[in-house]
Amino acid sequence: ICSFFFLAPPSVSQAAMSAPYTPAAPPTFPPASTAPSQPPPTEAVAQAPLQSYYRTLPPAQQPFPNAVPLFSSTGPTQPQAPPPVSPQSFPQAPPVSQPPFSTAQVPPGPTQLYGGPLPSTQSSFSRPPLPTSQPSAFPAGPPPTSTPSQLPGVMQPQPPVSQPSPYHSGPPPTSTGFPPQVGAPPRPRLAGMQGPPMASQGPPMTSQGPPMASQGPPMTSQGPPMASQGPPMAQANHIHPTQPGMPPGPINCMLFFIVCKTVGNASPRYIRCTAYNMPCNSDMAKQSQVPLAAVIKPLAPLPLDETPPYLLDHGESGPIRCNRCKAYMCPYMQFIEGGRRFQCGFCSCVTEVPPHYFQHLDHTGKRVDCYDRPELSMGSYEFTATVDYCKNNKFPQPPAFIFLIDVSYNAVKNGMVGIVCQELKTLLDYLPRENPDVESNIRVGFITYNKVLHFYNVKASLAQPQMMVVSDVADMFVPLLDGFLVSVSESRVVIESLLDQIPEMFADTRETETVFGPVIQAGLEALKAADCAGKLFVFHSSLPIAEAPGKLKNREDKKLVGTDKEKSLFQPQVSFYNTLAKECVAQGCCVDLFLFPNQYVDVATLGVVPTSTGGSIYKYTYFQERFLNDLRRDVQKQVGFDAVMRVRTSTGIRATDFFGSFYMSNTTDVELAGLDCDKTVTVEFRHDDKLSEETGALMQCAVLYTSCSGQRRLRIHNMAVNCCSQLADLYRNCETDTIINFFAKYAYRSVLSSPTKNVRDSLMNQCAQILACYRKNCASPSSAGQLILPECMKLLPVYLNCMLKSDVLQPGADVSLDNRAYLRQLVSTMDVAESHVFFYPRLLPLQKLDVESMTLPVAVRDSEERLSRGGVYLLENGLNIFLWVGVNAQQELLQNIFGTPAFSQIDPSMTSLPALDNPFSKRLMEIIKSVRAQRSRYMKLMVVKQEDKLELIFKHFLVEDKSNNGGASYVDFLCHMHKEIRQLLS
Repeated sequence: ICSFFFLAPPSVSQAAMSAPYTPAAPPTFPPASTAPSQPPPTEAVAQAPLQSYYRTLPPAQQPFPNAVPLFSSTGPTQPQAPPPVSPQSFPQAPPVSQPPFSTAQVPPGPTQLYGGPLPSTQSSFSRPPLPTSQPSAFPAGPPPTSTPSQLPGVMQPQPPVSQPSPYHSGPPPTSTGFPPQVGAPPRPRLAGMQGPPMASQGPPMTSQGPPMASQGPPMTSQGPPMASQGPPMAQANHIHPTQPGMPPGPINCMLFFIVCKTVGNASPRYIRCTAYNMPCNSDMAKQSQVPLAAVIKPLAPLPLDETPPYLLDHGESGPIRCNRCKAYMCPYMQFIEGGRRFQCGFCSCVTEVPPHYFQHLDHTGKRVDCYDRPELSMGSYEFTATVDYCKNNKFPQPPAFIFLIDVSYNAVKNGMVGIVCQELKTLLDYLPRENPDVESNIRVGFITYNKVLHFYNVKASLAQPQMMVVSDVADMFVPLLDGFLVSVSESRVVIESLLDQIPEMFADTRETETVFGPVIQAGLEALKAADCAGKLFVFHSSLPIAEAPGKLKNREDKKLVGTDKEKSLFQPQVSFYNTLAKECVAQGCCVDLFLFPNQYVDVATLGVVPTSTGGSIYKYTYFQERFLNDLRRDVQKQVGFDAVMRVRTSTGIRATDFFGSFYMSNTTDVELAGLDCDKTVTVEFRHDDKLSEETGALMQCAVLYTSCSGQRRLRIHNMAVNCCSQLADLYRNCETDTIINFFAKYAYRSVLSSPTKNVRDSLMNQCAQILACYRKNCASPSSAGQLILPECMKLLPVYLNCMLKSDVLQPGADVSLDNRAYLRQLVSTMDVAESHVFFYPRLLPLQKLDVESMTLPVAVRDSEERLSRGGVYLLENGLNIFLWVGVNAQQELLQNIFGTPAFSQIDPSMTSLPALDNPFSKRLMEIIKSVRAQRSRYMKLMVVKQEDKLELIFKHFLVEDKSNNGGASYVDFLCHMHKEIRQLLS
């Protein structure tokens, strides 16, 4: 049944359009100090200037003549030509694997938002200074000097170091050390993502980017040093105590992030591995229990001074591929027979080179145009896809955005409807586009709903929008085609009229029941009718209890928590949404869900469609500030549609398991209706044959997607890692933060099928096996009372304890089932930097803030004993920012921050600090703004006064302390882990 209405014009004149939203410019990166690494022992490092050698391209050659910048240009960049290949630098290449273009360096060009034109050659080059991850407002200071371990309870073993293959990326020696340059000894240890600092040391700087990718020939400098002072130690009888004056606990590390340039290997912004030295056989992997996985972020955003992947067009024939495994042309293909054929680095199959792609080889066996083609020298690049890569052999239509707004009683009364409509009038000017000077191709449509659905005709030729009501929600259809999906510029007046009228039309509604399944079906049918992909923005407020497909009931039962039936609370209560999600993926219909509940809404069930289509879930209680910022970012961010991702590997390993927000109809293809710049896909690898230390292991991630302009593209990321036959090499080249990211995703998925207690026990057992294997096979002989941890896994116990105490695996009595389901789904798509700060928040003492030095104060460990009653502390965990104020805080400090000298006059309900005219206030506002810019979601500010009721929430994030719900303190957990290790060894 369809009803048809003309909407009357509003009785009052339209309000002036609000000022357009302007996104804050990403921070620039000031130069950082650099330092060369010493040979393999990871203890002491000396500082020296960076050195590198380059040669120029012949004048006739232009770098990447066939490459097209991904976005419109704003300025030229200056490339660095590849250095010469000398026999002394590079051993003879094995027949299957070519060195992954370890000699080409492309330095960052001028600051640019949408990329830049292709660089021109220069006769000489000097390497630019390496910037840090700190925003320009407060550049990082010099790196802390490294000293040998002073903890007698921890042995520092020095196992023999095997020489890595010069053809593959070296791993980082610690969880955040940059993988060393090809053929070079390991880089000095960096800890940007390393967690809790020692009291006397530096901060656990949350990572604002991954470590540097392996980029070519041996370099004299390996990046800035970091302190290495031994693993966290517990004060226990059976663990050797620390020396006097040496506080127990993890080390202090400062992250100096280097701008990544992908040469041969993809930047770690795109791919992070749990281990950069892969075991040669499955027995060794099983013995160590170290997970072999990669966290892949295919469309990761880049800083302004990093060039996006080059876009290549190979014409009607499309990209060159291996005939057997279908791997795309990449730096690991070995050209033979004078360049007429190439041997695949993944499967060793020999394929003919098409005539138009033929090029001669130089004396080293490389093509003479190697450095002119990004696919032969870069780790990441894009191809324009031919019609063969499109559905039904037809190029796609530009995508569409459909906004579906709940107009039931709850949604109107809490103000959500008015806020959404007002904000959309501004945001429609900021739809994603690849060229800022060109109008976005994305079309928009609008639907409102409660028990029935209202479709709107906003065709440009209409004087007023038309509303059509569909009350037959059991058999959903779209009552109009022409006029539903429109261009914003053409229908601007009609759209604004509609958005002004929606809050007025439903202001007096008394309808409390809503539907949800038919809402998704309506958006899906609209995209099908338009024959395009797109995204649904659903603004929803309550449990869908109205009679309709997908109707739900309230099943919140806290009695099940802690029982074997607890897993049912994380599973969808009906199968309807799984089927609906599959249909959405087939159409390329991504769903972003914004929830505004005042009671239980069953996030576990409503979230099935967003998490299966590559979408996002946002959940708000007091929502205005957070919601508006999240919505602005969500509408504007770069996104690909109708995406399919496949990970190919070289012979000996294969991708066996995948984690994230997507759908899989087979065992190899990851299908995403939408893939935005924040989403990650985590891939686990297993052995199916032996690997070779000489050739290493390769992986290639290929993502086929439709850009926001409607162009079909292939984005390629390549990675090569070493292989090892010694456990010591494996443990030396792991990355703790990526391991924890993998463990969290594995555990959070396991709660769907196992009791949470079993999941926690399994995690502790695997961690103990990892550390016991190291103690048995790699460490020097020592007393059983000493706890010995691998150099790059010193923080594994503290991070694991934080994860075990999380609300998903060990909830407190006040944690709702909806919040647990929400966090479980949120973590499934987190990258390494986000999961790091989520499990171990950053705690900054503001009383030590130096407004003149422009550096951040040294972070302190997340423990109540680190809080001073006279201090003020800032804590951030990626979702919230807390400002904790001690009862004895100095009057001058309070005056500078809050504008009042009295502790009692501070308003704990404030969500933003007053903008005061003093240096301290301005500096603090800069820090908060910068911290928010580093996260994918807007963090609400909460002021917590000591001994106030909100302090219980704040203390929940002091993760080294014992939690109210029974979670162990860090010291107790370390003792327990040591006991488990001793039992395994005995």
